[in-house]
Amino acid sequence: MVLKGIKLRIYPNAAQQLKIKLNFGYNRFVCNQMLAMMIQRYENNPEAPFLNAFALNNLLPALKMEYIWLKEAESTSLQSTNHDLVEAYKRFFKAHKGFPKFKSRKFLKQSYQSKMNIRLIDKYHLKLPKLGIVRYKCGRKITGKIKSATIRLSATKKFYAILLIDTDINQLNKTNQPVGIDLGVSDLMITSDGKKYPTVRFDKLLADRKHYWERKLARRRRQAEKEIAWDRHNQVVEPRTLADFKNYQKAKIMVAKYSEKIANQRNNYLHQLTKQLVTNYDVIKIEDLKAKNLMKNHSLARAIANQAWRKLRLQLEYKCIWYGKELKVVNPYKTSQLCSNCGYDDGKHPLEIREWTCPQCQTHHDRDINAARNILQA
Repeated sequence: MVLKGIKLRIYPNAAQQLKIKLNFGYNRFVCNQMLAMMIQRYENNPEAPFLNAFALNNLLPALKMEYIWLKEAESTSLQSTNHDLVEAYKRFFKAHKGFPKFKSRKFLKQSYQSKMNIRLIDKYHLKLPKLGIVRYKCGRKITGKIKSATIRLSATKKFYAILLIDTDINQLNKTNQPVGIDLGVSDLMITSDGKKYPTVRFDKLLADRKHYWERKLARRRRQAEKEIAWDRHNQVVEPRTLADFKNYQKAKIMVAKYSEKIANQRNNYLHQLTKQLVTNYDVIKIEDLKAKNLMKNHSLARAIANQAWRKLRLQLEYKCIWYGKELKVVNPYKTSQLCSNCGYDDGKHPLEIREWTCPQCQTHHDRDINAARNILQA
């Protein structure tokens, strides 16, 4: 049994949409209240013991007595919010960065998590707490026990439910084949057996249409800001905000739609490649690249960001666990310099050199395939 996430597109009616948005607000309010309390508590007494999620949950009844409207919230979602806040605090103290932030209603992506009374009615309907029966679409059959559901509103105003399901996954056949993978820019992946998986620049395929709406968005924002400034100068009782300008909001959603489409296309491509890898190989070795450092090269930063190496690695990690395969991460130090045949160090090669011949054993190497073979041997 493994935990698997399945993302569904849901279609709530007007009343259900209102309840979802209200629940976003309830969870945001509780998170901000708890965070403010924890900050104030530390300022008053730095030696006070750290509060866990159970302690925060014990404060919820008192908070509901003070703010009656909190009783309308889905109770397990408030508990999940407390849990997430405590985990964020723990990460801050362990890594010493990323202090928890107060949530804003202006943030485009809103979500909350429910953990009880979630079940499938049929192939097209799902029952969610406080919402009742909601229509959904999914491209696969859902089997297993539903552990939780995260309701999310995207920047394009679409509603999703991400189900966490405890289910069985059929193991893939063993191939007894290992592979080393070199990650690149011109080619996304190069394997030690000579296969090259091409890079697809999804950001460029839709660049013209996206840029068209980005220009419209910038122009409409400037115009809206002029009118807002005019309202303030003339001391209008209720000055307008950007939310009141429909053309600006339309352009904003169109830009978000193209960004979402690019991300979905890239994600689908990575899923196809990673499933192919775990099907064909039992041991997969990849290099531990630091993309943040590599993106300091401004001539390659956009191309590197498009590769989504981190997402590729994450997909390989959980798919190897699901299907009983093994993933190993290798230090990429000198993988492009060493001869994979005799181990001779030929020194650092500039990026424009794609092929070279080993001075010691006279083996002719493709730079990327040689690096993949060194990764396999590491």
